[in-house]
Amino acid sequence: MDVSSTGLRVLRQIAESGSFTAAAARLGYTQSAVSRQAASLERSAGTALFERRPDGVRLTPAGLTLLRHARTILDSLTAAERDLTGTAPQAEVLRLGLFLSAGAGLLPPALARLAATDPQITVTTTEGATPTLVRALRAGSIDLAVLTSRPPHRPVDGESPRLHVETVADTELLLAAPSTGGFAGRTAVHVDELLDVRWIATPASGSEPLLGVWPGLPGRPRIVHSARDWLTKLHLVAGGFGVTTVPARLAPLLPSGVSLLRVEGAPPEIRRILVARLPGRPTPTVTAVTRAIVATA
Repeated sequence: MDVSSTGLRVLRQIAESGSFTAAAARLGYTQSAVSRQAASLERSAGTALFERRPDGVRLTPAGLTLLRHARTILDSLTAAERDLTGTAPQAEVLRLGLFLSAGAGLLPPALARLAATDPQITVTTTEGATPTLVRALRAGSIDLAVLTSRPPHRPVDGESPRLHVETVADTELLLAAPSTGGFAGRTAVHVDELLDVRWIATPASGSEPLLGVWPGLPGRPRIVHSARDWLTKLHLVAGGFGVTTVPARLAPLLPSGVSLLRVEGAPPEIRRILVARLPGRPTPTVTAVTRAIVATA
């Protein structure tokens, strides 16, 4: 089988991005160039590597098999380049992915703990929704992922072999509302009162869920502001420009002017925090970072 390193990088990026268009944007290629590389890989492999679906592109079982080998090959090429240029890192580096609200409450204390216990480890981070992080983990773009799930807590994806997933903690979803205005002075709100409120949400795209709107809310929510940054969302709430949902564990980080309310008239919304990695024996670095995250949470 004759494949190029460029083709393997395209394979990995398609697996991570979930579409040819997104892969092309991240690699700085045209979509037609990515499509040609994908077609060349399939011709060389003699089988279909990509499954085109309404929600994007997924790797076939053959594609996942090639991806496992691609990770090893690309990592070896990177190591060879570092050795040849004399830039081999002295520290152990771990690439960590986190769901969007984990960085504020979980990341700083976990890094502080790691600095005390394993100072030789350097952690680099990237944020994303859980589906995006799972694809990045499968693609080998990150080494460890902090994910979130909701009941009934099914496997984080349907691929095989299954990822190794460890439960870190459970946290309740609450409503963040302005301390002044219609919900002022209250500790709870009925779900029926949320039908006409103004929502501040994180925009959804592809397989990523809409965040910030109470799950199962009947009717179409009135979203007045879209923002991925949690500080932006919470300061919009503090200014009286809408409401959003917040995990209870973020309570110590709320800015002045924001109150947390429980939602009554609906089942409690519990979110589970998970740490996921590829199956197999973890490296000592992965084990150390996982231990720091679990101890912090």
